[in-house]
Parts: sequence; C-alpha cells; structure tokens
Amino acid sequence: MSNRNSNRVIRTNGEQIYQELLNSRGLKKVQQYTTPIFNKISANDVRKLQRARHLWTVGDRLYKLANEYYGDPEMWWVIAWYNQKPTESHFKLGDVVLIPLPLEDILATYYTTKDR
Repeated sequence: MSNRNSNRVIRTNGEQIYQELLNSRGLKKVQQYTTPIFNKISANDVRKLQRARHLWTVGDRLYKLANEYYGDPEMWWVIAWYNQKPTESHFKLGDVVLIPLPLEDILATYYTTKDR
C-alpha cells in the first residue's frame, strides 16, 4: 500500500515574510508538504460507495467530520480526497460535502486508484 503523501513534494520555506514567526520559534526555515494533487475517483467507483451528505457550515473542520463519521479524526484526508478539495479552505459555506462510507471500502478504493 502506498502512503497518501507519496505524490507530494516537500519544500523548504525560509521566506522573508515568515522570518518573524520562524525567529520566535528559534527556526531559520521549515519543511512543508505542498498542497496535494489528488488522483481522480472514477464514476464507477463512486457508484459502488454509500455516501452521507453534510452541509458545510461555520466551524466545520474535516477532522471533525472524520471523527463523527469514521471515529478517527486522522481520516480527514479521505473526505478531502473524495470531494477533490485538498484543504478546508477549498470548502465554502453551504457546500454539500459527501462522506464516503464505509471507511474500509473507500480506503480500498483509494489505494486501488493510487496504483492505477
């Protein structure tokens, strides 16, 4: 099984705009992952999965949804991947967020898609 971060690039950030923050933490630079580029999920795979619908509202966070639906806040990335929105800033108030279920099935689909 491949790692969900295997297609992400790690960049070193020492930009001047962050110097005050970095200095306050005793750092000269920090390494960060780039925003992920998700593999697409096929329409056929989508049809095989059950989905819950959630209306994105003030205070929503992907980790909170993952905890609510999967019992594991670390599975937030599954919801992000399924909706093809890699960060919370890609969701807007009123967006319908689709939560793929059950978790085992969507993980199997994800890792199959990664290997295509």
